[in-house]
Amino acid sequence: MKHRLLILGTLGEFVQLVKKSKERGYYTIVCDGYPDGPARQYADASYVISVTDIDAVAELCQKEKVDGIVTSFSDLLMECMVKIAEKAGLPCYLKPEQLCWYRDKSACRELLSKLGLPTPGFVKVPAAEQNEYKLAEITAGLKYPLISKPLDKYGSRGIFIIKDQEQLAGSVRKTAEFTDLDEILIEEYNDGFEFNMMTWVSDGAVRVISIADREKTQFAEGELPESTRNVYPSCLIDKVEESAVSLLQSYVEYTGQKEGPLSMQFFWKAGEGIQVCEIAARFFGYEHELTDMVYRFNMEELLLNYVYDNEYVTKMLEAQDIRKPLMHGAVLYFHGRLKQIQEQQAAYELAEDKAVVKPWIFYEAGEEVVAYGPNPYLALYYIEAGSREELDEITRDFFKKMSMTDPDGEEIVFQNKIPKYSL
Repeated sequence: MKHRLLILGTLGEFVQLVKKSKERGYYTIVCDGYPDGPARQYADASYVISVTDIDAVAELCQKEKVDGIVTSFSDLLMECMVKIAEKAGLPCYLKPEQLCWYRDKSACRELLSKLGLPTPGFVKVPAAEQNEYKLAEITAGLKYPLISKPLDKYGSRGIFIIKDQEQLAGSVRKTAEFTDLDEILIEEYNDGFEFNMMTWVSDGAVRVISIADREKTQFAEGELPESTRNVYPSCLIDKVEESAVSLLQSYVEYTGQKEGPLSMQFFWKAGEGIQVCEIAARFFGYEHELTDMVYRFNMEELLLNYVYDNEYVTKMLEAQDIRKPLMHGAVLYFHGRLKQIQEQQAAYELAEDKAVVKPWIFYEAGEEVVAYGPNPYLALYYIEAGSREELDEITRDFFKKMSMTDPDGEEIVFQNKIPKYSL
């Protein structure tokens, strides 16, 4: 009988997943709240239902006789998939009772502390608290600089750097505007090198798929630096892999995750070791394409194999060696001011560069840049080269040439920077 697969998500990063599902002969259904999601045009059936309406999507599964469900690239989508799978009686790598350790930032921090694993010092603060002395008392055990962040949001929303006690109350107030909860998180800020690691849990064992350098640029004083380039493979693999895998192994042994995707953002400083930033039970959006470019390891194939052909998951993982890239690759992210775009010829010219594997320009001329919509960046480019040195040279050229201007001729694009890796 022909498999009937529900893919939760229709934005651009799901297009390849839908196409590959169709190529395998699966009857492919897509669903989310975006009526114009580009993945819809490739599916056999398409539904516009908010992913947070668990009952409605579970009813859809019954109606369409769905026998498999998959998603990735977003914490919210992952959470909804787990709940929908439980409601509809579909297989899934997590149960709802396990979600707190992957979705609740405070629960994650508390578990890391309980297990004795390295994580920034943190406290939870009442979102309504504005008394400077009370806040100073609550955070007395933490070392500046700090950051304030919501416990219920994603995508770096509402996160601010706190340099000293004078900025504490103001940052708490700004973060509180982004949360629906009664508390926010205050934690120590780590300014070390940052990494994205994607793994797969197979029969309870953590298997590494990739480790990338996650490079960031600070665009405004007091705001968290934004991700501006992720590079595969990391130039510091030998310094971080063993301890990062060991940490994740301890984590899943407690949470009970036996199968499925598992990703971690973490920091490393010479002489201080690694420190966890975030742990997620999904792959990174707008980045999983790099494993295909650099290693010919396709994440869409892995996700589909897990749902319907699990023996190939083991074969894929056994063949993967993060120290043997076929290419060096990076994704370049460009952020900008919230203005109307008038001219972006430079962005289109860069898209034609021979180093570009795939360009993604998110706005048309005349459109307004928005902060938290379906378009997370002005543009991004997947680039590849034969060496890290060549990749860095291409990156600098892109950072120098990239430009979009508003109707007054003012520059919209923020200027990206490459960090120095002097150790």
